[in-house]
Amino acid sequence: MSYADISLWHETCGDSLQPRPALPGPTDVDVAIVGAGFTGLWTAYYLKRADPALRIAVLEREVAGFGASGRNGGWSSALFPTSRATLAALPGSSRGAAKRLYVEMRATVDEIARVVEAEQIDCGFHKGGTISLARTPSQLARAKAEVTEAREWGDSEYDVRLLSSVEAGEMLHATEVLGGVYTPHCARIHPARLARGLARAVERLGVDLYEQTAATSIQPGHVDTPHGRVRADVVVRATEGYTPALPGLQRAVIPVYSLIVATEALSPSVWDRIGLADRPTFTDYRHLLIYGQRSMDDRLVFGGRGAPYHYNSTIDPRFDREPGVFAALREALVDLFPALRAVRITHQWGGPLGIARDWVASVGFDRGSGLAWAGGYVGDGVSTTNLAGRTLADLVTGRDSDLTTLPWVGHESRDWEPEPLRWLGVNAGLRAMAVADHEERVTKRESVIAKAMAPLVGGH
Repeated sequence: MSYADISLWHETCGDSLQPRPALPGPTDVDVAIVGAGFTGLWTAYYLKRADPALRIAVLEREVAGFGASGRNGGWSSALFPTSRATLAALPGSSRGAAKRLYVEMRATVDEIARVVEAEQIDCGFHKGGTISLARTPSQLARAKAEVTEAREWGDSEYDVRLLSSVEAGEMLHATEVLGGVYTPHCARIHPARLARGLARAVERLGVDLYEQTAATSIQPGHVDTPHGRVRADVVVRATEGYTPALPGLQRAVIPVYSLIVATEALSPSVWDRIGLADRPTFTDYRHLLIYGQRSMDDRLVFGGRGAPYHYNSTIDPRFDREPGVFAALREALVDLFPALRAVRITHQWGGPLGIARDWVASVGFDRGSGLAWAGGYVGDGVSTTNLAGRTLADLVTGRDSDLTTLPWVGHESRDWEPEPLRWLGVNAGLRAMAVADHEERVTKRESVIAKAMAPLVGGH
């Protein structure tokens, strides 16, 4: 399979995806970054901007944007995978620190817009916000609770707004809409175009980007590859869902698959029956996450969880395509928008994302060892990686900034359980969320199962 066959995004990314040359042999640099996804590329970008004299090498096993960065749902959002209450309870954190992190996430969406314009990256960036639908009484109760909690944390009507059924239905003409929530803090993007554009931007700045160069070991002071050792004062691990393949990190995060389908380009008359006139991204309040967007070329791109976790954190291209999950996504899409019943699905794909044991994303730098890291984004990485890159740049260069005191900085999640415990637990959680959604549609009450499983799947 060629790289263009990975996803709709790769097929339409605007370049040939011809791999750059591999590392030519042993080399010395100031900073070695493992992984040319968003985390690695943003880190290289801001480091080189901060100190143009730095010698930086980015090492990528495949091609830039190969992983989750190039194949996600295309939400550049202010979502962070951990609630403010959880962040405030972290050691050394506070309510004020948790609020600052959320404020920085919102500013990050606009920072990405600034870089996209400055670097002339054609990635369809459009800040239309996000609408989250409530389609059952239980979902409506969760929507109202989210807005109430947002107000308690100081969010204004502009930041988070409860929608009536009429208001929500005007934005998105889905079935059974009881209400919803709208936030302006999200932009629709073409993720592979952003990743590939960032790769070209860091090269223009003088960063060396070596593709087809797998890291076989990360140690203080060096990275080993089949092409030779890269010696560096600072080594940044930016491997997200692929982290378990590295020695000693098998249980640091788990790779959980998210799958996506895309329709053919839809006519204006069909879009009139769906909505999304200002191209907001969309989801609803079911337990088993779904997400969608109206693409640059007027397709409906729709994804969700539900694919199983694979034993021993195994990653395999075969897992990118689960026919049963694709069928369920098609069914969910038609349930939302009956006008799509006869529409052709042209692309189906998926890939792994990284989840830490406590569902808290983290970024950090140990100056003593020279090892830095960022990850555990739980699928909310498009914008969070930018904040991570800016934070790592400040940590590595020693710049005193507000970013380096945010509560996720230096956080270290405990390891996941050994097998077979994590296989049993994670897949039980995924199945339970699907059952919980069915339970709520039938009973019209909040799911007992969802409450019981919430601690395992990042709830409270």
